[in-house]
Parts: sequence; C-alpha cells; structure tokens
Amino acid sequence: MGYQFAHLESFSRKPDAQGRGVDFVFAEASRKPEASVHVKNPMPPIVVYGLDVKATQELHDSVVASATVQVKGGKTRKVRLDQKTLYTVVASHPHRMEEIRADPAKKAEAEIWEKRTVAWLRSQYGDDLISVVRHEDEAYFHVHAYVIPLSDPGLKAQQYHPGVTIKRSIMSAGPAEGENQKALRKRADAAYKSAMRAWQDSYYDAVAAPCGLARLGPRRRRLSRAEWQQEKAQAKALQNTNRRAQEVRKAGQAFINSTRAKAAEIAASANRERDAAQRMTIDALAAQDRAIEEREQARALTATAIRYSGWAGKLRAAWDGIRHSRIAEMVRAELASEIDRWREAAKEADRKRLDAERRKHEAEQKARAAQDAAMRLGIERDRLRLTLSYDADQRAPELSLAPTPVLKPQFGKNRKV
Repeated sequence: MGYQFAHLESFSRKPDAQGRGVDFVFAEASRKPEASVHVKNPMPPIVVYGLDVKATQELHDSVVASATVQVKGGKTRKVRLDQKTLYTVVASHPHRMEEIRADPAKKAEAEIWEKRTVAWLRSQYGDDLISVVRHEDEAYFHVHAYVIPLSDPGLKAQQYHPGVTIKRSIMSAGPAEGENQKALRKRADAAYKSAMRAWQDSYYDAVAAPCGLARLGPRRRRLSRAEWQQEKAQAKALQNTNRRAQEVRKAGQAFINSTRAKAAEIAASANRERDAAQRMTIDALAAQDRAIEEREQARALTATAIRYSGWAGKLRAAWDGIRHSRIAEMVRAELASEIDRWREAAKEADRKRLDAERRKHEAEQKARAAQDAAMRLGIERDRLRLTLSYDADQRAPELSLAPTPVLKPQFGKNRKV
C-alpha cells in the first residue's frame, strides 16, 4: 500500500510563466489536443460529482464576467485578469490503472478512496465545489476538483489556500515588537508550512488513514526499507480495522432495524389486546348491570311469592277469605316455579359477570406483558445503538470527517519488525 497524494493550486485567467491559466486548466481537463500532449491516449473525463468540465468553465466565465469589486473612492471595477478565480485540488491513489482494471479488490479500494475524497472536498468547500472528474488515461487513478468562489462577491480563489491565507494575514499585520522584516517573513513562512501540513493532515485523517495509506513516502522522510514496510503494514492494519468496524456497524444496524420492526409488531399486538380488553370490560360492565337488574327483579318476585307462602301467606289468605282454599295452593305452586326460574336467572347473571371480569383481567395481563416486551426490546435496541455509535466514533465511521486515530510507528533499536 502506498501513501497519499493531494495537491492544491489556484489559477487566474491570465496565464502564468508556464502558460497555465484558467483556459488551459479546463482544456487539459477536457482532454483537448493542445493541452494534453503529455497523455499518450487521451480519454474524456468521467464526472464524479457536480457539473462536467464544459459546464464548469461556462459557469466560471459567466460569474467572472458579471462580478465587480469595490476600489477606493467607492467606485467599482471588473475583476482583474491576473486575479486567481479558480481553485483546484488534485488527489491521486497509489494504485496504477492497469492494477485497478485487472484486480476487482483494488478497484473496490480505489472507489472507496474516491467516495471519501469527494466527501472531504464537500466538507472543505461546500457549495463552491462545482465539479470533480476522474481521468483514467494516465498512470495512476486520480481525480481533479474545481472550486469557484461563488460565496465571495470578489471571486477571490486564494481564500481557499490555507498557506497563502495565513501568510498574507501575518504580513499585513506587520512586524511584532522587536521584530524586523526578515523575522516577519520567516514567521509568515513557518505559518504557511504549518497551515499546509494541517491541510494535508485533514485529508489524511478523513481519507488516507481509513483507506490504509501512509501520510508521506519513504524518500521524503528518509525511512529505511524496514521502517517503510512497517509503516505500510500499520496503515494496512488500520484499513482492515476500519473495514471490520463498518461490517459490524452494518450488521448492528440490520439488527436494530429488525428489533425495531419486532417492537412495532409487539406494540401493535399490545394495542389490539388493549382494545379487546376495553371491549371486554365494557361487555363485562354491561353484563354486571344486567345481572344486578335481574337480581333485583328476582328479589321482587321472591318477595311476592313469600307474601303468599308460609304462615304469613295463610294469614293473608284467611284475611282475604280464602283460608285453606285450593286457589292459595295453586298460587304457591305457580309462584314457586317462577321463583326458581328467577333464582336461576340471577345465578346465571352472576356467572356471566364473573366470567366477564375474568376475561377483562386476562386481557389486561396480556396487554401489560406485550408492553413490557416492547419496552425490553426498546432498551436492548438503544443499548446496541449506543454501543455501535461509540465503536464507530472510536474507529472510523463511513465517510465521516471526524479525526480518526493515527497509528504512528514506534521505532527503536530493540523493536522487532
């Protein structure tokens, strides 16, 4: 596995000493013959993000032609030809094109690197990132990004150059107390290098490290072959760790989704049980009311029967002039059967009421059990989500731009490679 390569540069409409200006940059990107003599077999660029090269150039020329800047005295003027109005970033992957075409695994690695690079570019430049294209007609897999400073009325592309921005800020502030011009330039140059290192570190944390690329090459830092091999092994190990973390994250998300679906199903079942319990409660209360009414009716009929039965009934019969009459016996016989019927009705009403109360109690128990199951699944789902979120933050979330831990080699005389 190789190391990262990312380069930035700004251009004006006026060509520089090497003849490179905005028109030349777009001509090279679109593979016009006069600007692509360095490519043996030129091929059209592939749009990875945003507009194609032609539309990007048309947008640039349009906004530059209509833009004005204020000068002294409140007057305005057109944008100068030598003002940098186009900002570019070139990022290259260490895999060669023939390797990518021949090896599906390396092609997949390059595609992941490309997605992370585009995500990092979007985080750096926002809506001013207009286009990202890929060239497949050169030795290495690489992309070109084109940034137009639409957010700045003056269309100053150098605002996106971290080194130039900090150096200009220091120089415009002037020397500090006891500092001469030479010391000021030295301090500004140091700040320039520091800002550029920070820019490269940002790209490394968001893109290179998760893809298993080293920060710098061996020649740049004068590393021995053993040291370089060790650093490459560490970068590869980090890449594998990130890949496993992503697999665990996907599996965990699938489990969370499944758990959420089951919890929703249980909640729906609990709602159905609750509704059924409510209906059963209403039926039980209605049955209870009917039972009470029927019992009161039975009591009234019993009282009527008692009135004509026993010694009290005989006395009343005598009073009415029907002592020991067959009529009294017939009344007692007829009322006795009626009393038995109402007594049975009262018993049946009580049985129905008790049965309704039992069904109500069972339905409430089922509803509580379903709600408890849904709550336990929710707790388990939240615990897993928290665990996975912590694991992703500690390792490397997919396309995340947050800083990730950098494995730095620890070299020593007694360290085994």
